[in-house]
Amino acid sequence: MGFSTLRLDVTGGLARVTLSRPEAANAIDLAMARELEEAALRLDGDPSVRAVLLTGEGRMFCGGGDVKAFAAAGDDLPALLREITTHLHAGVSRLVRLDAPVVAAVHGSAAGAGLGLVTAADLVLAGESARFTMAYTAIGLVPDGSSTFFLPRLVGHRRATELTLTNRVLSAAEALEWGLVNRVVPDADLEREATHLAAGLADGPTRAFGGAKALLRGAWTETLETQMELESRGLREAALTADAPEGLAAFVEKRRPEFRGR
Repeated sequence: MGFSTLRLDVTGGLARVTLSRPEAANAIDLAMARELEEAALRLDGDPSVRAVLLTGEGRMFCGGGDVKAFAAAGDDLPALLREITTHLHAGVSRLVRLDAPVVAAVHGSAAGAGLGLVTAADLVLAGESARFTMAYTAIGLVPDGSSTFFLPRLVGHRRATELTLTNRVLSAAEALEWGLVNRVVPDADLEREATHLAAGLADGPTRAFGGAKALLRGAWTETLETQMELESRGLREAALTADAPEGLAAFVEKRRPEFRGR
């Protein structure tokens, strides 16, 4: 399957997913939703992928859903939205559960489902002029793309409710203060800084990353004792990987570890 709405490139363990509908603000239509699912499946099935960098082509990261396509759907809108979210949500679910860390680099605007992709990423860098907004209720719809799951966990229930009901636009500085992004960098440095971060993660212990991500993701719903048991099991599983003895040896020998992601 070739891609028409995004680009997928894998080099040296780093996968780059670039949303590529710049003429439409990288808005997510049915084709892009399908291709995001397919891209996530390919990443999940490729053992060479050790980090993912998610970016957008053109003037913004992602303007959300394709509102023009929604308006043109008429009475078919409910069925269209159902089909889009089926594919989009399958793709997001697969991305979230990758062992490989997912880094989002946000420039311009991240709105609607674009903000959902941001909340689902493991680490987020934003250009200093970036803006973030939910935007759903402004057109009479409700959120999708995982935003109602991740947003309250990132910024708290009250702030998530405010963003959802008022469609407040957050600046990059506010997004950093609220915990929505990890770091804000000059716009001109965003590509370089995000690539550097993702490439560094691609050299790391991929399976340990995956285990750590799973523990953090599940901690919201487990009891203390259950979570500690999961930590114990996860630690044993990580110790069985080839990267664990390499990491220990490198520490003892005071050298940089050479992780292989297995």
